[in-house]
Amino acid sequence: MNEENTDGTNGCSKVRTGTQNEAALLALMEKTGYNMVQENGQRKFGGPPPGWEGPPPPRGCEVFVGKIPRDMYEDELVPVFERAGKIYEFRLMMEFSGENRGYAFVMYTTKEEAQLAIRILNNYEIRPGKFIGVCVSLDNCRLFIGAIPKEKKKEEILDEMKKVTEGVVDVIVYPSATDKTKNRGFAFVEYESHRAAAMARRKLIPGTFQLWGHTIQVDWADPEKEVDEETMQRVKVLYVRNLMISTTEETIKAEFSKFKPGAVERVKKLRDYAFVHFFHREDAVAAMSVMNGKCIDGASIEVTLAKPVNKENTWRQHLNGQISPNSENLLVYANKEESHSKSLGKPPTLPTRLNGQHSPSPPEIERCTYPFFPGTKLTPISMYSLKSNHFNSAVMHLDYYCNKNNWAPPEYYLYSTTSQDGKVLLVYKIVIPAIANGSQSYFMPDKLCTTLEDAKELAAQFTLLHLGPF
Repeated sequence: MNEENTDGTNGCSKVRTGTQNEAALLALMEKTGYNMVQENGQRKFGGPPPGWEGPPPPRGCEVFVGKIPRDMYEDELVPVFERAGKIYEFRLMMEFSGENRGYAFVMYTTKEEAQLAIRILNNYEIRPGKFIGVCVSLDNCRLFIGAIPKEKKKEEILDEMKKVTEGVVDVIVYPSATDKTKNRGFAFVEYESHRAAAMARRKLIPGTFQLWGHTIQVDWADPEKEVDEETMQRVKVLYVRNLMISTTEETIKAEFSKFKPGAVERVKKLRDYAFVHFFHREDAVAAMSVMNGKCIDGASIEVTLAKPVNKENTWRQHLNGQISPNSENLLVYANKEESHSKSLGKPPTLPTRLNGQHSPSPPEIERCTYPFFPGTKLTPISMYSLKSNHFNSAVMHLDYYCNKNNWAPPEYYLYSTTSQDGKVLLVYKIVIPAIANGSQSYFMPDKLCTTLEDAKELAAQFTLLHLGPF
């Protein structure tokens, strides 16, 4: 077994503790023909496997494995993960003591094998009472670069990034929603590998690096969400980007209906992008090929299939920059004007700008489920004993805010009107009893909503914005 202990942890030679021993690893290597190398706090099995020719597998072939028992090693883990397909590389994170660190990365030779591993091994009982977690591993190769001069073109940004960093593959630049001749003040730089992106980030991150005399902002871009091929084969909605703000839904529907009248079911436009819903998938695919790159009202549009949101994650809301449960359930590139937006993977939002400002954004929290075992001890608590980042809606945040200040709960009063096309539009007025006698007797947003949930959420956002920080 080769050892390349480059981080100076000489205890790494102790690769087994307890019931596990080096003989088991050697037996696994002899049986499979794979090599095993330990370096920088991780042990690599394979990468590549015996007889492999050509480049490594593409992105989307790797899964992350969590909640691994600390005394479990490759001789037990590899056979389990081989059930889903051929392993290209298995990386087990290791402690100085010789125990594993509780997680690993498994790269398969195809995306289909990785997806199968997630389906059959997530929440798999690897030992009695011990369940592992398996999910897609996002090997991020993209950096967000902010504070870029808005007059710079894609070619100029690409050339400049190639001069100062290595491994640049492409630059993604969005035109301004209000002036198509300018960019939005930020760009996404795609690198040939995660390592190349990490090295570029390390070089640029100190905050003193300048491009064209401007100190730039650098961070990881939020990775695009992977959607399996089977799901994408059912999509019949197109995402249309780079529209003029003045372009109407009626114009979009008319343009996309030209190749086949009656094919478009409906259009939903949000700022400078839109979703075009078709009755049949084959019409959506045909329209995408015909319309991509076409000009509408003087703007050259980009058309792709919209990515559906995972059904388990469709509850989203405005407060943390995501969609509400009744807005478009689609996952596409974000289109934000502000230079601090660094997400290509988050869904576009319904307008959340209130009086020229953005609603407060709580910290991102982990949102997942865990198995509930019989006999697990539960302790009754009050929601107010939690921290504010446990609440994922503005309505709950407002209730928490009032309680924190020893105020009575907010009071919601619902009003409605009818739009010109006959839709019932709703808005909530919120009264905070503790401050109702002051200069601000109530809070009411300047936008109307078509659903009750959206109206209540928007009113709570508006109120929080005016009450100030937590």
